[in-house]
This record gives sequence, C-alpha cells and structure tokens, in this order.
Amino acid sequence: MDTIENKKIRKGSLDKRVKIIEAARELFLSEGFNQSSVDAVANRAGVSKRTVYDYYGDKQHLLLAVMEETSVTVLNMIEQGISDHLLEFDDLEQALILFCEQIVASANGSSDYKALIRLAMVEVANLPESFYENMDQATEESIIKRFIEFGKNKLLDIPDPRMAVKHFVALTILLVFNQPKPEALDQEQVKHIITEGVRVFLRAYAPTI
Repeated sequence: MDTIENKKIRKGSLDKRVKIIEAARELFLSEGFNQSSVDAVANRAGVSKRTVYDYYGDKQHLLLAVMEETSVTVLNMIEQGISDHLLEFDDLEQALILFCEQIVASANGSSDYKALIRLAMVEVANLPESFYENMDQATEESIIKRFIEFGKNKLLDIPDPRMAVKHFVALTILLVFNQPKPEALDQEQVKHIITEGVRVFLRAYAPTI
C-alpha cells in the first residue's frame, strides 16, 4: 500500500527527473554535448551531481534519455494526426493530405520537435545507431497499422506496409522539411507539396482490380 510519505518520495523523484532532463536539454542545445558537464546539469536542475548519476548513469545515457523524452512529442503528434484524420473519412486522398498538413504544422509549432532535430543532427556522433533505428520504427508503427487496414479494405495495395510508409513520408512530410528553406514556405506551398506527394503515392499504391 502507498503511504503519503511514499507518494511524496515518488513525486519528488519524478520532479527531479523532469528537471534534470530539461536542464540537460537546454545545456546540450546551447553549449553542446561535449562542452556540457554533469556538474552544470546538476546545478541548473537544482540537484546533486550524485542524483544525476543515480538516475542516468553517465552523460551519454543522459543524452539518450533527453532524446527519448523529447521524441515522445513527435509520437504524440502522429497519434493525434491519425486520430483526427485517418480513422474515419470519406476520401482517402483528402484524409492523407490533412494528416500530413497537421503533422507539419504541429512540428513547426513544437519547441520539442525542433530540439529533437537539432540534437539529432548535431550530436549524431554521441548517439547509438540503435536510437535512430528505434525512433524510425516507433514513428512509423502507428501509420503502418493504418496502412494495413487500408489494404484490408481495398483502399490501397500494400505488399510491404513498412516500405509503403517510408515512401509516403518521403513524398510528403520529409519533402516539406527537406526544402532549402522549409521555414520560408507558406501554407499554400506546403499544401501543394503534400498534395502532389499524396497523389504520387496513391498512384503507386492504387488497389489492383
């Protein structure tokens, strides 16, 4: 049974973890991973250096924890987009366009997403390859499930759902973010890129008659 004392301890521990992650993320972004010390993280978080080590082991594992915590925001964006547009719809093309537009708009408005991308690009040498593989799989998984359903319902011909998702994302969301100056794109330009990408995808994966 949880006592009031135990609940306080557990809440305190969670609060410390949140503060450590936030402090580490701020320092890794502003100073860089190699220039940020565990002492600096502990000071900014208002905890002891020992506490940081007890919770996260070392700075390398702390960076990985920061990336994993921040990536939750991306996974939530995808889940919300699926819930809003890909569960019930009248027109698959329009549903996919709206889904992509929402993901792009959410990502552009998310400080967590921008932090994740910056850290992933700058600290690639300090992160294990497995992180990127696991992140790719996690972000694809929910979309794969929907595409499998689309295949069952004869809306798409999906022999390889995971590859189909990679093609879909590459033609739409990633194509927007891979523009020379994605931040300079207006809403109509984003919509045009996504719409054309969705149409190419649907032509490639049209159900066989």
